[in-house]
Amino acid sequence: MTKLNFLLHHSSLMISDLEASVKFYTEIVGLQQVPRPDLGFPGAWFQLGENQQLHILLLDNIDPTTGRPEHGGRDRHVALTVDDFAYVRASLDENNVLYSMSKSGRKALFFRDLDANAIEVIGRE
Repeated sequence: MTKLNFLLHHSSLMISDLEASVKFYTEIVGLQQVPRPDLGFPGAWFQLGENQQLHILLLDNIDPTTGRPEHGGRDRHVALTVDDFAYVRASLDENNVLYSMSKSGRKALFFRDLDANAIEVIGRE
């Protein structure tokens, strides 16, 4: 059997307010927005490192935004690594974004975006 070398190219999240979500992901989380082609519906793309991206899609979300687990590690989530964990944590604190630290003991935290999507941030340093 041939072993395939899969890598994650991007992950997509459903959002309900494009302008607010772009502001959240760029100004609070610190992601870099990159150009996105016209796909027939609104959305935005953010670059993660050299070869990965996070996409947000302004489409009807079939997932509930309430009643989700308090700790994002117990829910579907996207995990991002960052070289300046303290900066991200301070930005979340300054903007009153609630988060919980990883239960694993790693330098990691979980927060939810404006549409209750769970995001994990893991420090690389």
